[in-house]
Amino acid sequence: MKIGSPIARRKARIEIVPLIDVMFFLLASFMMVSLAMQRLRTVKMSLPSAVAARQLQNQARPLEISVDAQGKIEIDKVPRDLSQLYDLVRERTTPNPGLQIFITANPNNTHGRVIRILDVVKSAGGSQVSFALDNENKDSR
Repeated sequence: MKIGSPIARRKARIEIVPLIDVMFFLLASFMMVSLAMQRLRTVKMSLPSAVAARQLQNQARPLEISVDAQGKIEIDKVPRDLSQLYDLVRERTTPNPGLQIFITANPNNTHGRVIRILDVVKSAGGSQVSFALDNENKDSR
């Protein structure tokens, strides 16, 4: 004999809405964790602010070093060699340790030559060294 219940009997069913909410939460969590695990490789830069830009105008003229395709060095458009480069950088950075130095190299030049020049500049006391592009020889790349 079956005894009746005043509560109507319902079939069990799986609720989809909470399941979807949990799946979206897990997806977002995995995405955030995977993004946090990436190592960002950046170059540190110190960009001038408006006040710093005015101060830069009052500083000494930057030293421009260029290297042509044959490896010849020109400092401020005057041909020099590596020993003269060391002496000139030492002479210019002694009164002004924050002197900006720009190295411009021809794309056909060797990497080792440019690094050798960078080493000489750093050993002579140049701390604010930047690399510039040689716009004259864009088509030779």
